[in-house]
Amino acid sequence: MLGINNVEFMKKFVEFINSASEKLAYELVSPDAIFHVPGRPEPMIGPAGYLMIIAMMRGGFPDVQWTVEELISEGDKVAARFTMRGTHRGQFMGVPPTEKPITVQALNIYHLTNGQIVKEYASPDMFGLLTQIGALPV
Repeated sequence: MLGINNVEFMKKFVEFINSASEKLAYELVSPDAIFHVPGRPEPMIGPAGYLMIIAMMRGGFPDVQWTVEELISEGDKVAARFTMRGTHRGQFMGVPPTEKPITVQALNIYHLTNGQIVKEYASPDMFGLLTQIGALPV
């Protein structure tokens, strides 16, 4: 069973990623947090790094919103399955805007310490996303 602290944390975290709130970034993300992002050779670091990840997504999908579908918690780790929805209205990974809607799954693992994220492993369905915006053949 999920501990109430992790459930409440993830509710706030979803508020953060859906709003890109700088205030929430510094509340929820450790200054030394490490984010392993697919396609990047080096991890992103701290609240500023996470805000950069969100800005990258919002650059291509200004209306992007994440919904938690499932949570699993064990100790200081939380696994979350998200659905990400948005409209391709800006360049993303070299692909010009198509106005196509996306619905993409992601499975992320978070390591928490003292109420903050200290590490994240993100696994968004980039193949599905790129297929939906026409960058890859169906």
